[in-house]
Amino acid sequence: MAGKRQSVSCATRAGLALAIAVFVAAGCGSSGPSSGNAPSAGAFPAVAGRSLDQILASDSPDQNLVVAPTGSVYGQGKNRFGFGIFNVDNSPVTDADVALYAQPASGGPTEGPFPASFESLATQKAYEAKSTASDPDAAKGFYVTSVPFNRNGPWNMVAVVREGGKTSSARITTSVIVGKPNNIPKVGQKAPSMHTLTAADVGGNVGQIDTRVPHDDMHAVDLADVLGKQPVVLLFATPALCQSRVCGPVVDVAEQVEHEPSSQGVDFIHQEIYNQNNASKGLRPQVLDYGLRTEPWLFVIDKQGRISTRIEGAFDVAELQAAVKKVAPSS
Repeated sequence: MAGKRQSVSCATRAGLALAIAVFVAAGCGSSGPSSGNAPSAGAFPAVAGRSLDQILASDSPDQNLVVAPTGSVYGQGKNRFGFGIFNVDNSPVTDADVALYAQPASGGPTEGPFPASFESLATQKAYEAKSTASDPDAAKGFYVTSVPFNRNGPWNMVAVVREGGKTSSARITTSVIVGKPNNIPKVGQKAPSMHTLTAADVGGNVGQIDTRVPHDDMHAVDLADVLGKQPVVLLFATPALCQSRVCGPVVDVAEQVEHEPSSQGVDFIHQEIYNQNNASKGLRPQVLDYGLRTEPWLFVIDKQGRISTRIEGAFDVAELQAAVKKVAPSS
């Protein structure tokens, strides 16, 4: 956020630039992993006292594989960890068995394996925006697992990838920093109260507060009016301006889940990122109120106004359904 222009990135800029390529080529600390089928941990090599470098060396290091996280905020304890994998020619790796290994950069035992599942960002056709369908760069999926970081500081990570009978290994492109200071509301904390603009506030000109085409209908409620009274799904995303092209698909995901019977009694709010929907105009005050430096971000808030689920980056329909079920009145 240095300088006059305020902007957010999707994960670390270097890491995300790499992750984008996986999603595009494929047609593109919070909750646990999504509902996809992850391989068994027993299908991967045991650590057996080895260092991360030894694991990398023993599992056919592949300089053509690139692995990049899709988030940047991690804390001690169990972390939802999303990432993308692709070849240097930008061809995707979307159907492999994958597990992650992690080791503190300062030294210490290697942890793992942590098997990952591949999650699709597909929605029912009725909820796929024109802006998503027509965007060749729109994300289509991601890998996700849970990683328990037991200390703060930088961690190095390696992925072991099994595809087509071949086993390869690759370093994650950037060192993962655990425990970086931030003021982003955490699970269990009270969600900050703030005003979110509604369609009524802009005289029905929803284009002032929504870059999706067509506009979604998650602009009927002001967060300040319902926080602590109703469960809320609060999604920070900018479909037209998101650098990773993840925002459009996750807004589609939220639009679908909003209309499901199990979501009755839950208010859905889509909050855009930039003033006047223009990146050169700086961040909207709501984004600053939540301390965000990346996007998209999802906060699912219970009736008491406490954050039940917090997700940075991509999420699929099943993961959002599960998060909503935890706070919905019908539950």
